[in-house]
Amino acid sequence: MAVKKGNEMSEYEQARQEKIAKNQQLLQQLQLDAQQTGIGPKSKPKPQQTSGQKRKRPVEKVKKEDAGPRRTSARLQGIVADSEVARQKSEADAEAYREQEKAKRQRVSEDINLVDAVVNGRTWDKAGNWLTAFGPANPGERTFTEQHIKDTSDKELRQLRERMSNLQLWEGAEPNRIKITPERIYSLGFHPNQEKALVFAGDKLGNLGLFDASQTAPQEVKQEADDADEDGDADDEVEPAISTFKVHTRTISAFQFAPNDANALYTASYDSSVRKLDLEKGQAIEVYAPEDKAADAAVSGVEISRTDPNMLHFTTLDGAFGIHDLRTPAHETVELLQLSEKKIGGFSLHPAHPHIVATASLDRTMKIWDLRKISGKHDSRSPHLVGEHLSKLSVSHANFNSAGQVATASYDDTVKIYDFSSAATWSPGQTLSEEEMEPATIIPHNNQTGRWVTILRAQWQMQPQDGIQRFCIGNMNRFVDVYTSKGQQLAQLGGEGITAVPAVAKLHDSMDWIAAGTASGKLCLWQ
Repeated sequence: MAVKKGNEMSEYEQARQEKIAKNQQLLQQLQLDAQQTGIGPKSKPKPQQTSGQKRKRPVEKVKKEDAGPRRTSARLQGIVADSEVARQKSEADAEAYREQEKAKRQRVSEDINLVDAVVNGRTWDKAGNWLTAFGPANPGERTFTEQHIKDTSDKELRQLRERMSNLQLWEGAEPNRIKITPERIYSLGFHPNQEKALVFAGDKLGNLGLFDASQTAPQEVKQEADDADEDGDADDEVEPAISTFKVHTRTISAFQFAPNDANALYTASYDSSVRKLDLEKGQAIEVYAPEDKAADAAVSGVEISRTDPNMLHFTTLDGAFGIHDLRTPAHETVELLQLSEKKIGGFSLHPAHPHIVATASLDRTMKIWDLRKISGKHDSRSPHLVGEHLSKLSVSHANFNSAGQVATASYDDTVKIYDFSSAATWSPGQTLSEEEMEPATIIPHNNQTGRWVTILRAQWQMQPQDGIQRFCIGNMNRFVDVYTSKGQQLAQLGGEGITAVPAVAKLHDSMDWIAAGTASGKLCLWQ
């Protein structure tokens, strides 16, 4: 028998490797022949249910995306470790994985049928009839209590505080059971319907979730739960019915219901596109996107003009502000204006005078612009700057209310309220002084969200029925705070089952309903 010398393989080992390779080839060929002749392995028959067995509740199957190229054994393929062939295989596998990940994030331009985009939600009405289908945080430590309400001398303010503080969490299930999206919530809002609360939420991976607060558990599911309870081996609660759809390939950063059409929801995404979700037809149509599919121009905000339903406005993470006519092809932009060298985190149009725009930026400024006067060269055109206010740290968002006030939240741990109620009298090209740009009210508020919590934003109620302007904002102690435009706190909403910061908070346009979403995709709803 030959002896192995140095790095040389012995004759015995060489013969052994050759025999293993031949056996593998023979086995593979036998498997192929068996499949072609129909004598391959068959699936096991399902066991028949007997009368004595319990009927199990059907488990909903959730579509799972392929996590990437499957690993294959180099040893079984006859590839010697630490060889040039092994290195090339490793590089090829890594490149294939990178390409697959890139494809996942690639923008899809075609119309999306929601029937094909369902990620979760067996109870969704596939006919598309949505409206008839169902500093360091101290978690739990309140900074606004019943004593604050009792000490209120203003009778009207005390009544409002009592009403808002008496809002209760949805009774159907605790918040930690209402998982409206698979991933972290970035955007959230109510359908304008006043008959029942319909909450929509967009998450980090482009999923759009829908929750109907008027839902009740189906009778047959209730009966199954009751039967199981008698046997003592089932949960005592029925999971809320939630529908989830994959309408974008990346984060849904913002969305808005069209002011003139409650069935049209416009969603903005980091995949560089804006889609119109037609709730009646059940389709998501791309209405804006760069002509180049590979372009990376993440959209950070979207809004439809309240005076012209055909004009779409949006901002990008690279500081651009776009105006797009919805009657033109998706890649044709009426105007693309450069407003900042850094990220624009959020913007807002004046509800009554949409030519006035407020923007918040990573450059620490809140700026007011007038779209009636645009100047500059083609690549650096911008509207007239009415005025700006500089904060100590970056400003996360700017939001107009119907009275012409702007609320911002920034990392200097403040919520600032600016008064621009005189905007109707501004002439094109008018400039405000530094004194006129100073905030009317500054509210101390912990906005240090860190890496894992979505940035806190102050969001106004657009049409308060009592005429008192108010906004809500998430609280790092796992509450939602509600304030008036004068900085008076109305409520601090919490409750059992809130296990994470309800960072993305929003008031219904006209009803006393507040929804908030967490980093784990859970929903808190107060009514």
